[in-house]
Amino acid sequence: MNLTSLLLSIPPILFALSFHEYAHGWMANRLGDPTAKNEGRLTLNPLAHLDPLGTLMIVILHFGWAKPVPVNPYNLADPKKDMLKIALAGPVSNVLMAAATGMLIRLMQGMGMRVDNSFFGFFQYMLYFLVMINLVLAIFNMIPVPPLDGSKILFGLLPAEYEESFLRYESKGPIILLGLVIVNNFFGIPIFSTLISPFVTFFSRIFVGRNLINLF
Repeated sequence: MNLTSLLLSIPPILFALSFHEYAHGWMANRLGDPTAKNEGRLTLNPLAHLDPLGTLMIVILHFGWAKPVPVNPYNLADPKKDMLKIALAGPVSNVLMAAATGMLIRLMQGMGMRVDNSFFGFFQYMLYFLVMINLVLAIFNMIPVPPLDGSKILFGLLPAEYEESFLRYESKGPIILLGLVIVNNFFGIPIFSTLISPFVTFFSRIFVGRNLINLF
């Protein structure tokens, strides 16, 4: 990724991350927990959600994270099911944003606009990246390894007899995730791209009509 592409990718990354975390906070507030709202996290302002390391990882590796939105399960009527809904809200919001952005891209293409060195060309490039980063965020966060959203969704679906075993697994989640990152990036074993790329390719072809992985 050259310097121009890097600079053009920053606004989509910040917006996608902010929308993802806002969706978590919005769903929690809707289900009775105002913690995120009370702590100023129910906002699309990127500064409220920014995690410097997580954002840098997205710029460099195309996957990463923001600061988790605080949730108090004691404020929820059904903590197990409601936490599942709160966790799912983030990835779903990213897919919806990718779909909406794809519609805008198709509209621009229908008007004859192309990715070139014009203002609208650069803007369309940002929109392409916004679609891709939203899809990557959605799918990466669905991996069932704590503290990713997928682990909370999995816990919400587990029968009660497996909950204790899962809680033991949850405490080891960050170490497991770090190990996967090391294996992926330092040993050259494409764990994440193998998991993520087919889904990004599938949805980007539906939303935009082309494989966005090849574009970047």
